[in-house]
Amino acid sequence: MLIMNKIDIKILNLNLKNKKLFPHYSTIGSAGLDLRACISKKKIIMSNESFLFSTGISIHIKNFSLAAFLIPRSGLGHKNGIILGNSIGLIDSDYQGEIMVSLWNRSKKSYCIFPYDRIAQMVFVPIKKVNFNIVKNFKYESIRGSQGFGHTGKN
Repeated sequence: MLIMNKIDIKILNLNLKNKKLFPHYSTIGSAGLDLRACISKKKIIMSNESFLFSTGISIHIKNFSLAAFLIPRSGLGHKNGIILGNSIGLIDSDYQGEIMVSLWNRSKKSYCIFPYDRIAQMVFVPIKKVNFNIVKNFKYESIRGSQGFGHTGKN
């Protein structure tokens, strides 16, 4: 049996009380809940334009070992060039404001978002808090060491 965590949600847009529009998992294997554009009329996002959309909800995770990530919908991104304006959104466990989604049209064509289109996904992830241990040198050197981006080559 699947154990589900309970997250408090406040519905800010009453249309989301419709079960089809309320954030939900599309399939039993879905990792992300679909979030919708809570707009009253269509919004055309021009090439290289970004726009901040309401999702009509706010959440309070409360559990400090959880956070939510907002991630793009793969079809919108690959097929239409519509991705999140900030690459990924982080919802901290103590945040209680409205969930907003910044969409950026990175394509050369304009794209139309209609009221209640699915525009992003929200994924809940476990969070591990750390304390830093200040050292002058690391005890063991890894194979990689301090080599940075692209250190293993192109292929």
